[in-house]
Amino acid sequence: MAKAGMIRAGIGGWTFEPWRGTFYPKGLPHAKELEFAASKLSSIEINGTYYRLQKPESFAAWAKAAPEGFVFTVKASRVCTNRRVLAEAGEAVTKFVGQGLTELGDKLGPILWQFMPTKAFDPDDFGAFLKLLPEKQDGVRLRHAVEVRHESFRDAGFIHLVRKAGVATVFADTPKYPQIADITGDFVYARLQDAREEEPTGYSPEELDGWAKLAGQWAAGDSPQDLEYAAAEPAEKRNRDVFIFMINGAKVRAPAAAMELLQRL
Repeated sequence: MAKAGMIRAGIGGWTFEPWRGTFYPKGLPHAKELEFAASKLSSIEINGTYYRLQKPESFAAWAKAAPEGFVFTVKASRVCTNRRVLAEAGEAVTKFVGQGLTELGDKLGPILWQFMPTKAFDPDDFGAFLKLLPEKQDGVRLRHAVEVRHESFRDAGFIHLVRKAGVATVFADTPKYPQIADITGDFVYARLQDAREEEPTGYSPEELDGWAKLAGQWAAGDSPQDLEYAAAEPAEKRNRDVFIFMINGAKVRAPAAAMELLQRL
């Protein structure tokens, strides 16, 4: 796992046709794309796991393709989160974490549990779901982050639940969903989703300066001002890992945005 206070920046996935010739060199074999992406970034969010289970051999191959110090985060299966009663997800959660994630070894980062925008906050049901998230798998510690996208989660009761569980709440930069900047875990997970294609680096240089400053504040344990919080009580001040991903928005610009952010860090 990454050391406390480490800031990483990356993208979601590594297979995207418009990146060929813009991010990936022309003629680069598809089988070499992960190796190339991992050499330019410090983290990648694996999103194929959201749609289907993967083989242990795949996780092992991905780990081998990335350099030392690189960290993957893993997007959890939609079978676990896209359901009416979250408390009934136990079997799906067990199957997901048991598919071979630990083959990533020390390159295994947090697991992202993303919920539908229509999923409203039910304290009892969501609390039951949090209890299903295992602390370990195959003797390896697991870290969890939840991305909630319904306005009802802007609730101090939600923050209390996830803090008690030690689960991080995703900070999302998008006008589509509520911004919840409360720090609730021992790391920070941000998904920046408002890039623009007309901007060569997705976000302007001034905006990227701002994200770099924000990342530094998170890593130092601060709860930055001028963000939107659901609870009045700030998090305990201590160093934290920070994961920042350029996701959606103008996806073709995501690699350039992540690399520019890394330069500032």
